[in-house]
Amino acid sequence: MGKKIKSKNKSQGFTNRSHFSNPKANKAHVEAGKYIYHGRVTVEELAEALQIPANEILKQLFMKGKIFNINSTLDDEIIGEVCLDNGFDFDKQEIVEPEDFEHIQVEDNPEDLIERAPVVTIMGHVDHGKTTLIDAIRNSNIAASEAGAITQEIGAYQKTIKGKKITFLDTPGHEAFSSMRQRGAKVTDIVVLVVAADDGVMPQTKEAIDHAKAANVPIIVAINKIDKPGANPDKVKSELSSYGLVSEEWGGDTIMKEISAKKKIGIDDLLENILLVAELKELKANPNRPASGTVIEATMDKKVGAKATLLVQNGTLHVGDYLVVGNYYCKVRRMTNEFNKTVNSALPSTPVSVTGLDGVPFAGDQFYCFPNEKQAREVALIRQQKAANKAKEESGVTITNIYDKIASGELEVINLIIKADTEGTMQAIVDSIEKIEVDGVKTKVIHAASGDINEGDVILASASSAIILAFNVKSNQLVISKAKELNVEIRSYDIIYKLLEDIEQAMKGKLKPVYIDVTYGHAEVKMLFKASKIGIIAGSNVKDGFIKRGSNVKITRNNQLIFEGKLTSLKREKDDVNEVKEGYDCGIVIDGYKDVQIGDIIESWGKEEKKD
Repeated sequence: MGKKIKSKNKSQGFTNRSHFSNPKANKAHVEAGKYIYHGRVTVEELAEALQIPANEILKQLFMKGKIFNINSTLDDEIIGEVCLDNGFDFDKQEIVEPEDFEHIQVEDNPEDLIERAPVVTIMGHVDHGKTTLIDAIRNSNIAASEAGAITQEIGAYQKTIKGKKITFLDTPGHEAFSSMRQRGAKVTDIVVLVVAADDGVMPQTKEAIDHAKAANVPIIVAINKIDKPGANPDKVKSELSSYGLVSEEWGGDTIMKEISAKKKIGIDDLLENILLVAELKELKANPNRPASGTVIEATMDKKVGAKATLLVQNGTLHVGDYLVVGNYYCKVRRMTNEFNKTVNSALPSTPVSVTGLDGVPFAGDQFYCFPNEKQAREVALIRQQKAANKAKEESGVTITNIYDKIASGELEVINLIIKADTEGTMQAIVDSIEKIEVDGVKTKVIHAASGDINEGDVILASASSAIILAFNVKSNQLVISKAKELNVEIRSYDIIYKLLEDIEQAMKGKLKPVYIDVTYGHAEVKMLFKASKIGIIAGSNVKDGFIKRGSNVKITRNNQLIFEGKLTSLKREKDDVNEVKEGYDCGIVIDGYKDVQIGDIIESWGKEEKKD
């Protein structure tokens, strides 16, 4: 839980935070026999603070059957155990550092809050009129005085109706919507689901519903193309009811409006209902705060460099402000609205395009305004370093670590995505999974469909910490690469009972992973160095793959295996590194082995969990 900060004026935020003025103030330390810490703590850091040799702590943990190394990150339970075993009390403090600004919770004074425009995303099946509806709303928004102005310049725009504004995100469907959510962005207040009256619910309609529900966003249905022959709005309402969207007319709570985007019938009524839902949500923000919000889209422009469309969600953004956007620094040099007109400030719920970034952020990244350039630059650098470390360590939810994540409190519900070769098989799998009962563990199928796995499935799985269960379907190389990038597990099956058995065993914590030997790469020893503290350093060149610190090694000489052991230290120039790739030189230290010779081949390998 983040630290709450009361906000009264624009100058507040991290201006007076000790993180910058005194970097040691928040460092973990012992005070009056109590270990006081916050955030992540490694064995080495804990040992330093307690003034106990790291090897002694590792030994204590080993005697309890817990194996760590000096760089392992410890959870709160282990930290508590180590402290109590060594005569220390402990206290974890909840401190939000400036570089973790996404997690800060600001408690605004009620009198500072003003009503803000709702943010709306339009979603739906291809050819159901989503783009036509967007155009109908957009065109009606261009006043006569602006007729020569223009073309839409950014992926967001505003519509004013009855004196109140609505902000629309012109995103390319549910995949972009979920991709932003996967990065922690909570941007959309309302989803407008477009369904063609002459076509009904289609696969992408169902996917859009699943994405909106997973994000817990209210849905307004726009039944489009009512002017076409064969239009049957009641049939659409009936089909939607089977997916939990029941029209108000039928006793449900989902607003459904019949429109013709092409002939602009019912558009104003739809917009008025968006305002009605927004009014019930009581959307408010404080304009008198440092600006914060989300990246809608970003690109590298050949003329102006990196630029991004930002949605201001709180505070007011000004030209000249110093921002951290994702992992990049930015002084706002120029800010334009949807008509490419320069503006000097942007209130909450306003989309603007800004230039001046030193890199291209991702859609869904968040931004925060800092008081000066020095702080913004420093925070951006820290975030870049953290992102690099996280990418190496982070692991997604897998079927073999489900139980551990539930036991540790990281996971409360197992989210699943089911893809099968036929609708009948898909439904049979869903029904069977819902019948599995294990005390303390719940499953939730957030999306199920027939057909091969696509990128949208992977993005939804990543955003929802879900596992994809595939039955007799394929995934192409693009999908496999995306799954690897986002740490999403895809489990493939051709026997239903095996799929169900694995799920039940995983829920009970009885499914054991299967490990296989994997060769990472090879390096050739080019020269030798002696270091008094660590022994022989083998100056080597990586011939293929990569060399990994902490991995197992095999040393061959003249094609004969002469030693097997552990790689304990890996350096690139003077820096300790986790891995060194093909073509680069490095320094290698093998645990307990001093007979390395020039010309020896060092193979780096390890045991990896086998993926089905």
